[in-house]
Amino acid sequence: MALFNSSISAIMHVSPKWLFKPFAQSYVAGESIDSALDVVRQLNENGFSATMDILGEFVHSESEAHQITKQYSRLIRQISQTGLDSTISVKLTHLGLEFDPILGEKNILQLAQVGKENNVGVTIDMENSPYTSTTFDLYNKTLSVHNKMGTVIQAYLHRSLEDIQKLNSPLLNLRICKGIYRESPDIAIQDRSAINDNYVEMARAIFNGTGYACLATHDLDLLDRLELLIKDDNISSDRFEFQVLYGVPMGDRLERLKTKGYKVRVYVPFGEAWFEYAIRRLKENPTIISYVLKNMFKKG
Repeated sequence: MALFNSSISAIMHVSPKWLFKPFAQSYVAGESIDSALDVVRQLNENGFSATMDILGEFVHSESEAHQITKQYSRLIRQISQTGLDSTISVKLTHLGLEFDPILGEKNILQLAQVGKENNVGVTIDMENSPYTSTTFDLYNKTLSVHNKMGTVIQAYLHRSLEDIQKLNSPLLNLRICKGIYRESPDIAIQDRSAINDNYVEMARAIFNGTGYACLATHDLDLLDRLELLIKDDNISSDRFEFQVLYGVPMGDRLERLKTKGYKVRVYVPFGEAWFEYAIRRLKENPTIISYVLKNMFKKG
């Protein structure tokens, strides 16, 4: 079965998209805002917070960037109008940063303003290393517009502990993730164990400061270490939350975290660019293929 799962995931990129939509549904909350809002509503009813992401990055025209900004603005307003417990997460290259930095800045400041007007948090996702410093600079600029802004920091970058010291403030809302991009050993830790060690030290650095830590990981061993840190240092539950991707199997861990009184936020991606995202997730966890197939036959 493992060979079958791996073989299927390997040929996804050369297969018709419609064939793999059932598998993508495990990780993607549909293509429309309405379908994603339904998923978030269900998550909220089950006691989880959410953050919503319109899939895609690296637009190549001003009109595309304006369209994405318009979609995010509409999403923010609908989150507010429906009273859902959700923020949004957005990539700066999706707003035009790559081809026009001034446009990218203008669009993220616009989303910060819409977020303020509707009391919805906005997180600036982190991309690969050419955008790290710019992302932090724009994050600081948006904080002057909206105090519920957040951003992301990557545990595999050598610079990250120093960045936490620079970013520290009572308004800091910082999601720690390991990092998914291929980066040079000159700037990024390559050893998995060392990345985990740095992750824990970064969490400790936020706790020693005045900010709020969003602990984003599916690594159960790392979660054990983070829970131990929280317990040993007597960290108040209003200083952090745990975050996970929608659809990634976690056993009963999320329920256990919730039972302990910890906030758990689920990252909910949706949109027309679902296929490329689903390929990445299925290659990381091919076992979902056989799981979905079994459920399809049961329904039949």
